[in-house]
Amino acid sequence: MKNEPSSQSAFASLTRPNGMSDAEWAARCELAACYRAFDYLGWTELIYNHITLRVADARPPAFLINPFGLHYSEVTPLNLVKVDGLGNILGGSDYPINPAGFTVHAALHQGLPGAHCVMHTHTTAGVAVACSAAGLRSDNFYSAQLQERVAYHDFEGVTVHADEGPRLLNSIGDRKAVILRNHGLLSWGGSIPEAFTYLWTLNRACEIQLATSLMGPSLAIAPEITAKCARDALQFDPAYGAGRDVFEALTRIALKA
Repeated sequence: MKNEPSSQSAFASLTRPNGMSDAEWAARCELAACYRAFDYLGWTELIYNHITLRVADARPPAFLINPFGLHYSEVTPLNLVKVDGLGNILGGSDYPINPAGFTVHAALHQGLPGAHCVMHTHTTAGVAVACSAAGLRSDNFYSAQLQERVAYHDFEGVTVHADEGPRLLNSIGDRKAVILRNHGLLSWGGSIPEAFTYLWTLNRACEIQLATSLMGPSLAIAPEITAKCARDALQFDPAYGAGRDVFEALTRIALKA
């Protein structure tokens, strides 16, 4: 059906658990579809890394996270784990959660009102740029669109210590594309598509930068042009769907693969 979310139709054969709200089931379907899309793109790290999503009507506040031990290709709406802000599993689960993933994601979900979805990857290009002293350069089509949209957070080791949360939030501010120094990439947004759009653009910028670095000095883009590119990057604008169209296209392809 036209306008029906790809995630809803892809998991139509599954039976929603008794008592689960429409909002939670829709969230589970969309998040599971997102995990499959990341697998399709090759944005996986065996059983590691995370995409999390708030459950809009959950009281107390809760979010969904992948079951630790499963590959992204194995994630379904039914095996996603619901946790509260303290990491307590709600409603039961056959799987645990990864403390290293919970700590970062919980900090953002609790500390940023607009962080309904949080994504984190260790792609080769993303980690390479995160390890570069120069960070993200303003020398390609994608990085130019991220002008004044990227935050940096210094590496503090494996992210299992809750006391890092306030420092992470301070580093991020209101910027939705984040480079975790020596670590990887992170994004957040008011929806899965918005967070995905920021992460895809950031990762693509890193891929181009990594390729360009093999060819010698790059051609810098003038500040006034990068500022113009950032203003014209309509894919981030909620008035233009904030990435909904491209995310739906991706999940249609990924869920058929």
